[in-house]
Amino acid sequence: MNASNGSHREGGHTLTNDQYTVGWIAALPHEAVAAKAALDRFHGRTPLTKNAADQNLYILGRIGDHNVVIASLPGGVIGLTLAATAAMHMLASFPSIRICLMVGIGAGIPKVKRDRKTNKHRDLRDIRLGDVVISQPGGTHGGVHQYDLGKALIVGVFRPSGFLNGPPRALLNAVGVLRQLHEAGESDMPNYLVQILQSLARARPSYAYPGQEYDRLFDAAYPHLEDEETCDDCSEDPEVTRLERPSTDPVLHCGVIASGNQVIKDPAVRDLLGSDCICFEMEAAGLMNDFPCLVIRGICDYADSHKNDGWQRYAAAAAAACAKEVLQVMPKVEVEGERLAREVSWAMQMGAFEPPPYRS
Repeated sequence: MNASNGSHREGGHTLTNDQYTVGWIAALPHEAVAAKAALDRFHGRTPLTKNAADQNLYILGRIGDHNVVIASLPGGVIGLTLAATAAMHMLASFPSIRICLMVGIGAGIPKVKRDRKTNKHRDLRDIRLGDVVISQPGGTHGGVHQYDLGKALIVGVFRPSGFLNGPPRALLNAVGVLRQLHEAGESDMPNYLVQILQSLARARPSYAYPGQEYDRLFDAAYPHLEDEETCDDCSEDPEVTRLERPSTDPVLHCGVIASGNQVIKDPAVRDLLGSDCICFEMEAAGLMNDFPCLVIRGICDYADSHKNDGWQRYAAAAAAACAKEVLQVMPKVEVEGERLAREVSWAMQMGAFEPPPYRS
């Protein structure tokens, strides 16, 4: 069955599968829900035809000048291998994709130090729940490090087992624009987030902002109380001192993202990663040998025993708002100038792809 025969209508015009140029991977159900809410136009949920082996769930639509394919994994399952499989199926069904985003939730990696004067703990990185992290290429890598956590825990040292190749130049340029907009206070991401949350006002569980009072970061030596679902009864003494922000708008962070094969709930393990990485997630490294993409993560926990699901949906919405801004500032002509993702994927697997040099 030819995937290019699938079609959707927008403004009276028929869109075929090969008119979609942007791929967006949302592994979890609430990540896909937030992604759909970010669309300017919704074209449909399932293409009329797919590659025979394609098991992905799809949401089709438009953001700015770009036709977007949102792919989610069947059953909301996650993992490195499944993310790679979803990406390959998407490229088989939508052969004109040139740009790919991986958008969803992740764990923030704070940089906690004890203040000798006050004997209080402070987070020098000031990364908070609901903030957004974008993978930042630098040196010889593309902004995502892969870790084999099981092996690392045995030897007590974290060394990357691989690196994700960096995204296409069009995405790097867009991230550069985003950094300028955020620093100047001119970003539209807060407005996009408000629009997403308004469109999901009836969703249950809620995607609304949980509140700063529920964003608590503790000293690594203080474990969560057993049998307690929330941190309401956790002591204030080991809590990291942080100034209240004047706004609840998400802050954008750019840096290295760690991607591994196990959930981290131990701050000691988290802090071993913290010297190099600012976020941890579990899918992006699965795309290492397939095709380059930009990774965007909304922070929903701190990779410690205090983690719960309370921030996941808001964080997914914040990440979707950031992804929308990336696409809004990226000219269509730059996307059209990129190589087809399936060609890049093939070249990478054959060892013939030479990634561009990156600057920190």
